[in-house]
This record gives sequence, C-alpha cells and structure tokens, in this order.
Amino acid sequence: MGKEKAKKCASIGGQAVLEGVMMRGKTSMAMAVRDADGEVQLETERFKNEGKRNWFLSLPIIRGVVNFVSSMVLGVKITMRSAEVYGEDVEPTKFDKWFSKKFKVDIMSVLTTFSVIIAIVMAVGLFVLLPQLVTGWLSNWWGFEKTSIWFNLTEGVVRVIIFLLYVWIISLMRDIKRLYMYHGAEHKTIACYEKGMELTSTNAAKCSRFHERCGTAFLLHVMIISIFVFSIANSFLLFLYTGNATADFFIRFGIKILLLPIVAGISYEVLKLLAKSQSIWLKPLKAPGLWLQRLTTREPDEEMLEVAITAFNMVLIMDSDKTVPERKFITSEKLSKVLLDTKNKIMGEGMDLSDAEWIVALATDTKRSELNIEKIISPKKVKLINEWTTQRLTGKPLWYVIGNTDFYGLTINVDSRVLIPRPETELLVEEALKIINEKTKVLDLCTGSGAIAIAVAKNSKAKVTASDISEDALTLANQNATFNEVDIKFVQGNMFENISGKFDLIISNPPYIRTEDLGKLQNEVKNFEPMLALDGGLDGLDFYKAMAVISPNYLVEGGTLLLECGYDQAQAIASMLKGFSSCEIIKDLDGIERIIKAVL
Repeated sequence: MGKEKAKKCASIGGQAVLEGVMMRGKTSMAMAVRDADGEVQLETERFKNEGKRNWFLSLPIIRGVVNFVSSMVLGVKITMRSAEVYGEDVEPTKFDKWFSKKFKVDIMSVLTTFSVIIAIVMAVGLFVLLPQLVTGWLSNWWGFEKTSIWFNLTEGVVRVIIFLLYVWIISLMRDIKRLYMYHGAEHKTIACYEKGMELTSTNAAKCSRFHERCGTAFLLHVMIISIFVFSIANSFLLFLYTGNATADFFIRFGIKILLLPIVAGISYEVLKLLAKSQSIWLKPLKAPGLWLQRLTTREPDEEMLEVAITAFNMVLIMDSDKTVPERKFITSEKLSKVLLDTKNKIMGEGMDLSDAEWIVALATDTKRSELNIEKIISPKKVKLINEWTTQRLTGKPLWYVIGNTDFYGLTINVDSRVLIPRPETELLVEEALKIINEKTKVLDLCTGSGAIAIAVAKNSKAKVTASDISEDALTLANQNATFNEVDIKFVQGNMFENISGKFDLIISNPPYIRTEDLGKLQNEVKNFEPMLALDGGLDGLDFYKAMAVISPNYLVEGGTLLLECGYDQAQAIASMLKGFSSCEIIKDLDGIERIIKAVL
C-alpha cells in the first residue's frame, strides 16, 4: 500500500504561493489560498493537450529547458493569482482599462509576461553578471588569468555564495517567512501521503519538512552545474577572446547567457535522477539540496497544513475523475458586473429582478437607490451574493434567504418557522399606535415572528403580551424581542388558551387563507412558509369566528379589537362582531378593505 501511494505521489509536486499552496498532478493542478476573511478558497485547472507534447520537446535536456521556462511562467502566474485572493481590493486604473480596450488584451496577461521578463533580468543580473563582476575584481587582486580554470571555479563559488546570501536575506522578510512556512506545509503534506498515512493536519505535522524533490534543490544544482559547464565551455572557446578587457567581459557574459538553457536542462535531468533513485551512493549529491531547505522551509502551523492538504486532495480527485469540473477563486468584482450577473441568473428563472437588487444591496450594505454607483466588492461579499442567489433560485423566499426582513423600521429575523411579515401589516401597527398610551395593555394573538408585538412595544410604552400555538415560532419571536430590546410576555397556546386578565387592545393577523386555496398559492409560499400560519379553515374565517365570540371576555369596557384580513373578508368579519358598540373597516393604500376596528 505504501509503495502504491509513493508511486502516485511521484507525479505530484507543489509550490508555495501567497497564503497558500499550489499542487500539480498528472492532468490537473489545484491552488488553495486562505483569503483575508480566513476562508480557504480553491481554484483548479485541467491541463490542455496533456500527453500530446512534441517529441522533440520531450527529449532529455530539452524537456528540462521547457519545464524550467513553463515553471517560471506558471510560478509568476499563480503567485499573482493568489495575490488577487489574499491581497488588497484594487480597482483597475484608467490606464488598465484603456490598455485592455485599445490592444484587446487582458492586462493581467501583460503583467504576467512583464513579471517573468523582470524576474529573468534580475536573476541574470544577480547570479550571472554580479558574480562575474565580483570575480573580475578578485582576479585583479589575486593575479590569475580571466580565462583560467581558477577564474571559472572562483566565479562559481561566488555565485553560490550570492545565491545563499540572497535566500537567507529574503527569509528575514515577514511575508517570505510565511511563504517558507507554506513551503514546509507543501513538503509535509506530500511526505504524509507517501508514508501511507491519513492526510490530516496532525499526521502531516509529524512528517519532515525536507523533501528530495524540492525545486529549491534544482536552483542549487543550476548554481553548481554552471561551474562545470561554464568552465568546460571557456576551455573550448578561448579563441573568441580578443584581449580587450571590456570586449572579453561581454563575450564571457554572452557565453553564459547562451549556455543557461543547457545548464537548466542538465540540472533538471540530475534532479529527476536523484528523485527516482534511493541509492546510498547518491545521498551526498542530495545532501546540499536538503540542507538548503533549512533556509527555504519553515515549520508550518495547523492552518497552513490544512490549506496544503486541501490543494493536494483536490488534485487527487481531479486526476482520478475526469468529470469533476474546474473551479475558480472568488475574487473582488465591480458592483455593476456582480449586479448584472445576479440579474441574469434571477431573470433566467423568471423571478422578479428586484430580488437581484435586494440581494446585492443587502450583501454589500448599499442602498438600492445607489446600486448605480460603481465600487469594488470584496471576495467575501461576492461569495455571499452567490450563495444567496443560489438559495433564491431554489424557490426559497427572498427574506428566508437573507434571514431577516424590515418591518416598521425594525429588523425581524425570519425563517420557515414563521410567516414573513407583509408590508400591509404595518397599517395594523399604525392603527394600534393611534389608540395606545403608556397605560395600555395589549394582547397580540397569533404573533408568529413577533413583528406586530415588537413594533407596538418599540414605539410605545404599552405593556404587551403575545401568544402563538407554535413553540418554534415563539422561540424566534423571543429572539426578535431581545434583538430589538423590548420586553414582551410570550405565552404558548391556541388563541386565548393560557391567557389571563383583560386588555385595552387585542390585535391580530391570524391565518385567513381558505383551505382549498392553499394549493393555489405561489410555490415559494406553499413550499416554504408554515401552513399552520396560513390555513384559516374552509372559508378562511375560523379564527375570526372564535375571536368574535371570545374576545369580549378579554377586553375592558371600551377596549378595541384590531384585525387584519384577506382582500374579500372584511364585510363578513364585521357582520360577526354584533357584541361590539362600533365597527369600522379601514382600507389599505391600494384601496383594499384590510383592517377591522371594533370597539367594545
């Protein structure tokens, strides 16, 4: 079993990136990055034309050059990509927009290419030009010829020293320290898998952070092998030198540049050989690379191991199952783009476009009237918008998706335990507040989310009691009362059950849908909202009939009964209230008879 896993792992390598790790398998790669909000994000990619490389590019030495260049390009690309996830949200400049539009290219592709060029120029300057300058100065001091073997050997030693100093100096930087910790996490994860252990942070932490197939060893091999390659080349190319110090300096420099691909190709083959062989005779050749990792890797924390394991596991899944789709990081987006994408999704399902506006507005803390003002949306908020949109597309009511709704200027939490308070019910609260004073005792029947009782209590000094048959609904209503900082007495019972005393005002928005009409309701209502809060019996008037008879027993003399009803029920309900001294029907803003106000 251990051999089986080690064989699989031989084709998986990785690279540390900003706050993350990239793992590369046979047919795919996965990059996991912990974003600024602490969440691990994944991006995967399948390699195109895998296994179809030109035969010439697969030849020894040649393949090393190809892999060196492609690895450099990929390294810059994924590093910049990881920065998009973890870094600051930066809006494209006017120049970025002009450049992309003018030349029909992605500005990020241009930056990637430019970064690769800069990296090559810096590497050549630091590890080719500088060693040659330093060695030239030393040769003048020590007195050996610039075409001698000693010059080339000294230059090679200087190059290695500069390389080691460079690695050590950058390791002192905070961000590089964390990069080296992720480098250690990458090695530990691969080592854990090779040992046949379950891939967990605990198991990986026990493994070594040093690995024979590390790319750092490749760079050291380049430094060492260049000593021999440059020395041999100079021995055969002595005829090129003119005797002029300046001209010979550039000739030596040009020879090294031309030979760099060959050095890289040979180094690749050496690394490949060392990685495949476990011969004791090759251990001395592996030792320098393993030693160098004491500088380029550090012990990772548990969260870093989690990131590396996430990327590794995803590569295993992608390589073993060709049907697994690619995925992209969630990065910062312009508000206009997010809004357009959300509207297209909502419109595709035939839903109201206002839902898309509400989703984007609430997720980004933006007023709906200001959605036309451009700004950059963070990855966390883009992710939230996507999650809410996905839930809404299942038919789940918008306010259940959001988790709360606004009622009479208050935030009321809602879910499938209670009905979503409707705007027209605010008229019921307005009428109640007209007759309430600080001595008023109020009873809210069928309270549900507690919206009515909370609005009344928040906007008056009345003493409020609220009841409902549903224990689950009362639990949520209690939470809403606490959230809105109001003191309400909640009672569980059917209608007036468990209610004692008399009240100045009884207010209620009871279930009033006819039983036979429940099936005709919108899917999002009948599939998600509680039927208990909707079913009003055969004619929809069961609760009104009970209140017409019982409510006088719980009202003081001159007390008021305020009821909300369906669009065609007001007259029938008013005719039931014979025991009241007066009865008034109040219309809503649409002219529908919505409220019955009866005074005892």
